[in-house]
Amino acid sequence: MRKTILAAALLTVAITSCKMQNPLLCESPLEYRAPQFDKIKNEHYLPAFEQGIQEAKAEIDAIVANPDAPTFENTVEALEFSGKTLDRVSSIFFNLMEADTNDTLQEIAEKVSPMLTEYSMYVSLNEKLFERVKAVWEQRESLALEADQARLLEKTYKSFTRGGANLSPEDKQVYSKLSEELSLLTLSFSKNILAATNAFTLELTDEAELEGLPEFLVALGKQTAAEKGKEGWVFDLSYPSYSPFMKYSARRDLREKMYMAYNSRATSGENDNSQVIKDIVDHRIKIANILGYPTFADYALEERMVKTPAEVNAFLNELLTPSLPAARNEVAQIISYAKEQGFEGEFMPWDFSYWSEKYKQATYTLDESALKPYFKLENCIDAVFGLATTLYGLQFTPRPDLPGYHKDVMVYDVTDASGKHLALFYADFFPRASKRGGAWMTEFRGQSIRNGVEERPLISIVTNFSKPTADSPSLLTHDELTTFLHEFGHSLHGMMAEGRYGSLTGTSVARDFVELPSQIMENWAFEPGYLGTFARHYQSGEVIPSEMIEKIVAAKNYLAAYSQVRQLDFGILDMAWHSLKEVPAQDAKAFEKEILKPSALMPQIPSTCISTSFSHIFSGGYSAGYYSYKWAEVLEADAFSLFKEKGIFNTEVSGAFRREILSKGSSEDEAVLYRNFRGHDPKPEALLEKLGIIGINFVEKGSASK
Repeated sequence: MRKTILAAALLTVAITSCKMQNPLLCESPLEYRAPQFDKIKNEHYLPAFEQGIQEAKAEIDAIVANPDAPTFENTVEALEFSGKTLDRVSSIFFNLMEADTNDTLQEIAEKVSPMLTEYSMYVSLNEKLFERVKAVWEQRESLALEADQARLLEKTYKSFTRGGANLSPEDKQVYSKLSEELSLLTLSFSKNILAATNAFTLELTDEAELEGLPEFLVALGKQTAAEKGKEGWVFDLSYPSYSPFMKYSARRDLREKMYMAYNSRATSGENDNSQVIKDIVDHRIKIANILGYPTFADYALEERMVKTPAEVNAFLNELLTPSLPAARNEVAQIISYAKEQGFEGEFMPWDFSYWSEKYKQATYTLDESALKPYFKLENCIDAVFGLATTLYGLQFTPRPDLPGYHKDVMVYDVTDASGKHLALFYADFFPRASKRGGAWMTEFRGQSIRNGVEERPLISIVTNFSKPTADSPSLLTHDELTTFLHEFGHSLHGMMAEGRYGSLTGTSVARDFVELPSQIMENWAFEPGYLGTFARHYQSGEVIPSEMIEKIVAAKNYLAAYSQVRQLDFGILDMAWHSLKEVPAQDAKAFEKEILKPSALMPQIPSTCISTSFSHIFSGGYSAGYYSYKWAEVLEADAFSLFKEKGIFNTEVSGAFRREILSKGSSEDEAVLYRNFRGHDPKPEALLEKLGIIGINFVEKGSASK
């Protein structure tokens, strides 16, 4: 009776909310219940969060008050499916916070963050709820649960114990307060980075200052200036502007100015993250300690493939030891080449991109700007989708009738080989002031099955690719094509999810496993048999010359050791911050310089700092987890070797990858999933061999062989 009354009350509330015209609180009338982005307004969010939390708490209360004995169905499964409205509102809001934010959304985020933390504590510290979960856990051996049910029970029980359920009442209060404060600190961190990134522009009015810049970048600078109401050319810190500027600008003084602006973001002034970092670290240490772990890294790694800080550090060192001397050799080659070309003085970090690009062109005669005309965005979209068709039988149909959250967003209906709907795919390619930098995949809704009814996912890819200009369409660099394939790999993981429980499907896997589906896709960017099928000059229609493809392949491992050490540095820095037992007395810059000094490849600049804009570990999900990019590279190097052996379009291999990896989520232990696909455990040697670091023969100028 109680549950019937509660359900009726909630239905009444939902109907009333819809009458109030809040599209976030209604089941969308659009096909596949796609979000009504065209109807959602800023003022809808706060009431929707309030209503979503109210509904979710009522559902938790109903589980707790159930007079029946705890069972898997009435407790664990009921908890899994609770909070549907809140999930919908949160997914839309926080995705738009990253992709199309504004001051109002940021103010709302600061209001709702404590509300969400309080709700999280309402669940995780709910003694009566935990008692029911624990009762099911203790009788697990006699329940005859299916594999995914047993996995859900285990993860649910652990989420409570790891979330403070066993704490004393006094410690629960402290834990709740720390968690709430931490959520606000991570929001502040993100807000400061965005503001600091947008605060800088390089405004040029003298054409001589454009020396060395390719036409596409000059056109982009002109367009950016026009958009900002400026004369001349404007360059900013977004990737399509900053990265090529550092590669091509012959003006060393301007490269230094751009480098210093980018690498000192959020280190001072009103957007300073220096103290925010220390506060975040302090809160994480205290949270870990109160839960019984010596460091936050110990806490975070417990649920990953690599289980302890010692194992992570050993893994990073196993890669760093052979990579560091190779990387130093690569840097020495670049410096030697620069001096041969007349460079004088001390070689600084803002010189590296410029001279390494020059050396690359001299060594491989490969010019990124010469490649761009062959990678028109529309052709790349067709090619990336086409690869999914070849490997997995997927089809992508444009759906202009379904709204996106911004005019640049394109929506596609994804179906499998039989025509069955799999997902909606939202693609958002171009940079804007309201979007954070970088590229990522996310979802507005995951896949799940409840009461026999399946809900298919809403997947989104967000990038910052070069925008079309007045003179040319959007043309990608080869690096951007590789990024597209990477994020699309994440998207495939989400699109092809299968299972009952959303917390176990799609990309809801161990942090150090989630990059496998994305990083394996990057390999096709270097396969002649793939590139030759779509890379055509956007003006002439000429197929990319085979010599160019050969150079792309030959240059694949150019600066491989340097790039590896750079990524390992990020992982080392992450582990250093999160293996602390107390906050260091040094400021963030000094701490970082000390940690990275042994592996430094270039002079360290005292005023620069990676940490203050390292959103992956301070406001993203990679705290004590950045190593996972390298771990996943080891996985993908080993996994892709099977494609190389059987054929890069071999559907037997891709079918196994879909069956054992993409569709399984975290329904089984990730190490088991990998062994099921590959037949053995991964080994770091696979990556070192792929990159040519083991037994490397360094490239001499004028030679494209290794």
